[in-house]
Amino acid sequence: METTSPVERLLRGIAITLVCLFFMFPIVWIVLMSFQTNETILRVPPSVIFVPTLENYTALITGKLETQAGTLDIDFMGNLWNSLFLSTTSVAIGLILGVPAAYAFARLKFRGSEDIAFTLLSFRFAPPLLVLLPLTIYFQQLGLANTYGGLIWVYQLIVLPLILWIVRGYFEDIPADIEYAYRIAGHDFWSTFRRIALPLAGPGIAAAGLLSFIFAWNNFVFALVLASADKQPVTVGALAFVTASGIQYGQVAAGIVLSIAPTFALALYAQRYLVEGLSLGAVKG
Repeated sequence: METTSPVERLLRGIAITLVCLFFMFPIVWIVLMSFQTNETILRVPPSVIFVPTLENYTALITGKLETQAGTLDIDFMGNLWNSLFLSTTSVAIGLILGVPAAYAFARLKFRGSEDIAFTLLSFRFAPPLLVLLPLTIYFQQLGLANTYGGLIWVYQLIVLPLILWIVRGYFEDIPADIEYAYRIAGHDFWSTFRRIALPLAGPGIAAAGLLSFIFAWNNFVFALVLASADKQPVTVGALAFVTASGIQYGQVAAGIVLSIAPTFALALYAQRYLVEGLSLGAVKG
């Protein structure tokens, strides 16, 4: 068995550390900025030595943003709740609709199936500005403007094609003979789908749900135009930090930290189950 020398292990550790520092530096710098005042942030040259403050987080939580022009009322926590509700609900509905559809496209080959699947995928290709004007008119006529239901409906243009195509690939990689053998044993179609196909495609479903949540969370254009301030997510609510008296960099950094925390925590949580699913999926059922 080949062994590595201490020098090779040291060099490998140094290389991994440098790569991690390179990619993590922007996040670390943003976190440091969130504990500084504007005067400290704009100091030249910048320094990592400063007196930390919680004023930025306090302003976001209380909704009182102190500027040179006075106190500005913001609803950042409300925007954060909107993002969480819209993204979670949109992904849940997308999984309910997309997973069975992905299984149908993978197993039930019918005339026009590829055309329908590609049409759904093309929704991801279209720039949001292309459909924004007709959507605005339709939403006003249907009474869906400035509603959670309308935004969740539009978010399906983001999450549903992604879920459909990712999960479809996982279903196609599952040998159909496993399902046929289970059916021959006397089980019906839905039982086979629930007990065989879903567990084996679990890693793909988890990955699709995670990516869809991130894409829905980061959406900006649809929420900016189709919703007012009380329904807008955190990506749009962050515009409140750009005021007439200047940009509140400390509050912007604190807002970034709070806004990426849910997706970052979800990614860390789902990563463990993705690895478990990849290692156990082949022997389940």
